[in-house]
Order: sequence, then structure tokens, then C-alpha cells
Amino acid sequence: MHQPIQFRKQRELGDIISDTFKFIRENFKPLFRDIFKITGPVFVILILGIGYYSYLGLDIFSNPFLDDTSQINIEMMVISVFIIFSAMVAFYILLYNTVLHFIKSYMNNSGVVDHSEVAGGVKNDFGKMLGLMILIGIITVFAFFLCFFPAIYVWVPLSLAPAMLVFARTSILDSISYSFKLIKDNWWNTFATLFVITLLIYLISLIFQFPLMLYMFIKGLTMAQEGSVANPGDLIDWVYVFFNVLSSIFQYLLSVVAVVASAFIYYHLDEKKNATGTYERISNLGS
Repeated sequence: MHQPIQFRKQRELGDIISDTFKFIRENFKPLFRDIFKITGPVFVILILGIGYYSYLGLDIFSNPFLDDTSQINIEMMVISVFIIFSAMVAFYILLYNTVLHFIKSYMNNSGVVDHSEVAGGVKNDFGKMLGLMILIGIITVFAFFLCFFPAIYVWVPLSLAPAMLVFARTSILDSISYSFKLIKDNWWNTFATLFVITLLIYLISLIFQFPLMLYMFIKGLTMAQEGSVANPGDLIDWVYVFFNVLSSIFQYLLSVVAVVASAFIYYHLDEKKNATGTYERISNLGS
């Protein structure tokens, strides 16, 4: 039996990162069982949408050199993009809810997760999390229109708002407003922590993108030797779609790392500002 990880305590940057991966490692099976059980249908739709979009050659990030735009079915493009966007929003709402309620149940039951609590929490908070995500999106887009730096500034507190919503049981507006108060005088440290975690997630994702990049390199080199490089659209085939979908699956699942880290950061700042964990331990000394 592993000793339950204490969330309500102050941590340095290295401790937050190490405890994030430790929590995922120790709870890998039950955590991802809940994730696949709750997000499964939406996740399947999202991956199928990405696969179809990739096969059409419409993935501008992977294939920006479409050779014959007259062959593009505009209606199917719009439908596929709408399906991907809708499924992606629903997936992230369910993912954040699932992981955060998993952690909440883990804390409330001394390291033993009640899966019915997780499912019930996701169901009850779906609407609130949807509203919060929409508001976060609006604020972020508005900040980007102002300038790059305001967007970076709001990214730090807004990344903690979902944790605030679940753990502190605050309203949508209070989750956002209090997240700004929570990072006051701690913005730079929080930014550094989030930046390092984001960088780690990106580097890990490159590992899963490597087969796709290697295949595209080999096929591009082969086409150049055969003199068919003039038609980059030929790079898109079923092997490309398979590797692209596979890398997308791992990239979306890596978001779990960011969600778990946000919980540790939230409780670190909350303990630093309010000492809730210290008060709780003192009150339980007689138990």
C-alpha cells in the first residue's frame, strides 16, 4: 500500500513536477479507467474526426501544400471541423471534471477513490465547467487581441480556475476572480511552474510524434528520388492517417499531466495563502 499523497501542502517547483508524475504512476489504472469510461464516447468521436480530417488532406498543420483546392469538399470540411471542435470542447470538459473529481475523492477517502463519487461529480459539474471553459476562452481570445503578454498573464490564473471550481466549490465567476487573487504576489513562480510543465508535456508529445515525422521524411525522400515531389498531396495516405491519429491520441491524453499539476499548484498556493492544510492537520491531531 502506498502512503496517500498529501495535496494540501506547500511545494517547490521540483516537488510539484515529481509528485504530479508520482500520483499518475501510482493511480494509473483507476485514473485512466475512469477517464476512458467517462470521456470514451466523445474521445472516439474526436479521434475519428481527426482521422477523417487528416485523410481529406485538410490538416493545415500537417499538410499545408494542398495541390488542387478544387477537389476539397467545402461542406465536408466545415462539418469535420465542427465535429472536431465540438468533440474537443466536450472532451476537455469531461477530462478536467474526471481528473479533478478523481483527486477530490482520493483526498476525501485517504487515497481510496470512490468511482461513483467521480461519476456523480462529473455529472453535477458538467454545466458549470462548460460555462467556465467558455468564459476562459472568451477572456483568453480577448487578451490575445490586446497583445501577447496580456494573454500570457491571464493564462496563469485561468489555468487554476477549474481546480478552484471543483475543490473550493465556487461559482463560475468566483472561480475566475479568486484565481487572480490566489496568484497575487506568486505570479512569476506559478508561471515558471506552468511553463516547465507545459514544456515537459510538449517534449513528451514529440516522442509520440516521432513515428509520423520519420514516416513523412522517408516518404518525402522516396518521392523526391522518384521525381513525384511536385504533388505533395500524395504524402497523405492510410499510413499517414494512422500515425497522425495515434500521435493525437497520446497528445490529448497527456493533458492529464497538466490537470493533475494544476491541482498541486492550486493547493500549494492555497496553503501558502490560507494555510488550510495546516489548520486541518491541527484539528485532526486529537482524532
